[in-house]
Amino acid sequence: MNSESPIPPYRHQRREPKERDKYFKLRNVLNIIFMIGAIVGCAVFYYSDHFIGTIIILIAMAFKFVECALRLFNR
Repeated sequence: MNSESPIPPYRHQRREPKERDKYFKLRNVLNIIFMIGAIVGCAVFYYSDHFIGTIIILIAMAFKFVECALRLFNR
């Protein structure tokens, strides 16, 4: 009996090829900006001024909201 199945395994989520997602690179850049901003904001919040740290984190969150909007509206 052949151990290889002719039917590929079922995948719950299929990844689309990168060329079909025209915002892929932009979303990655926005995610990187968000991650750096969140880390810097947390560092400023805990080691320096709470108010400035909060502002930096909120600005980083704005980048994340834009990335999420691109992901949702791209479908």
